[in-house]
Amino acid sequence: MYPGHYATTTPDKPAVIMAGSGQSVSYRYLDEASNRLAHWLRAQGLRTGDHIAILAENHPRYFEVYWAALRSGLYITAINRFLSPEEAAYIVNDSGSSVLVTTAAMAETAVGMAELIPQCPKRLMMDETAPGFESYEAAVESMPIEPLDDQPAGDVMLYSSGTTGRPKGIRRALSGLQINDPERSSLTMLMRYLLEMDENSLYLSPAPLYHSAPLQWCGGMHELGGTVIVMEKFDAAKFLEYVERYSITETQVVPTMFVRMLKLPEDVRTTYDLSSLKMCIHAAAPCPIPVKHQMIEWWGPIIKEYYAGTEGNGFCFITSEEWLEHPGSVGKAAVGIPHICDDEGNELPTGQAGLVYFEQETSAFEYHGDPEKTAESRHPEHPNWSKLGDIGYLDDDGYLYLTDRSAFMIISGGVNIYPQEIEACFALHPKVADVAVFGLPDPEMGEYVHAVVQPEAGVEPSDDLAEELRAFARAEIAHYKVPRVIDFRAELPRLPTGKLYKKPLRQEYLDRLTGD
Repeated sequence: MYPGHYATTTPDKPAVIMAGSGQSVSYRYLDEASNRLAHWLRAQGLRTGDHIAILAENHPRYFEVYWAALRSGLYITAINRFLSPEEAAYIVNDSGSSVLVTTAAMAETAVGMAELIPQCPKRLMMDETAPGFESYEAAVESMPIEPLDDQPAGDVMLYSSGTTGRPKGIRRALSGLQINDPERSSLTMLMRYLLEMDENSLYLSPAPLYHSAPLQWCGGMHELGGTVIVMEKFDAAKFLEYVERYSITETQVVPTMFVRMLKLPEDVRTTYDLSSLKMCIHAAAPCPIPVKHQMIEWWGPIIKEYYAGTEGNGFCFITSEEWLEHPGSVGKAAVGIPHICDDEGNELPTGQAGLVYFEQETSAFEYHGDPEKTAESRHPEHPNWSKLGDIGYLDDDGYLYLTDRSAFMIISGGVNIYPQEIEACFALHPKVADVAVFGLPDPEMGEYVHAVVQPEAGVEPSDDLAEELRAFARAEIAHYKVPRVIDFRAELPRLPTGKLYKKPLRQEYLDRLTGD
């Protein structure tokens, strides 16, 4: 289904509620507003396969732009709101977007982009206007509230975070179906049949809507007819408060949110009634094993996990019960057949770590404007096997375990060291708010293990703290994995999505070594 269906069956039901303000958007309003914008886009000459972009905070009208694109056969690119004007303009230009929708809250970035996006002539701003932008409200107010005569299904074209270079657009082939075709969305079927979500779901989304999972899972919730409660910004204590206030039934988080909730004072953690919560699913980043154990102990066996990418080349899933039997696993494949291969593409035996490929009948995604990166994602001998760059292994029962990204593996003295394991260890120390681990050149060993730590508020960096952290690590992991050097920073460049900008951080240290 899609919002137009629920605009007739449950028109006054909230499709979106902003958690902090309580502002609500009904299914009737969402349908009519997305129809208005769809008509405006069609009047500008946009047709199936064309592109638009949105740059916005978590805004109550975000989804009318999303649904306007999807019911017009268009690709929509959601831009990370924290990018600089130059970075955001690159994405608009690279995507080929001819329309940009933004908000008054993003005016500084938007105005800075204006002269950098000459191929995107149509620019709308919600709430107010700014130089180079038309009023969104004025543009759509005279458009019809009825659907277009033809509503081909569009899709998202989202961009990688850029942790390993320029961000790349992930383009999936359009389905060729109409927006109201029930077979259109495989994600919605997973949500309904695997996770048992439905029109009664009250789904709390605490992450930025520009990110793939929050945007598409909220959209999937609208296809089921449930209600999405959107946090303007994640706050650990507020998250628990909103679960109680809105009687949340399902939510999706990233592991850093678990860590922040676990670090709340005990009296705060136990203040709120979380009994309405039937399912919490997490993804996007590795979850340290002790953290997940603590969360299952706190919330019960309602925590589920999936592993997938925006590319849609595979999907693994695991319940709490399965995870307790296979701790650290991201689950069995529900979509795609996993294969573990070495750098040359040779398949590796069970238990041996290598590049994770997924086999499907066809590989339907490509990296927009980058045929080389698209080709690199495919297996050298099997073009329908594709990879995201993760390293992992399968156990005897077919459960997948991820060890790290291939780009961040450290080779020291000929031994492979995976930073993810070390970061998971440090994250549990009460004086550590965040940590990044990577390798730096060593004349004897090839590389040595280097850590950059963000201390918790009120904790002063010192040599004694560095030694305390090394001693803590030595008790948990092999000594050769313990960082030789620990530096401290007030804040690490981690996105609200949970993803760490590790490559530019490492590059800073490499530049110091080379004097660049």
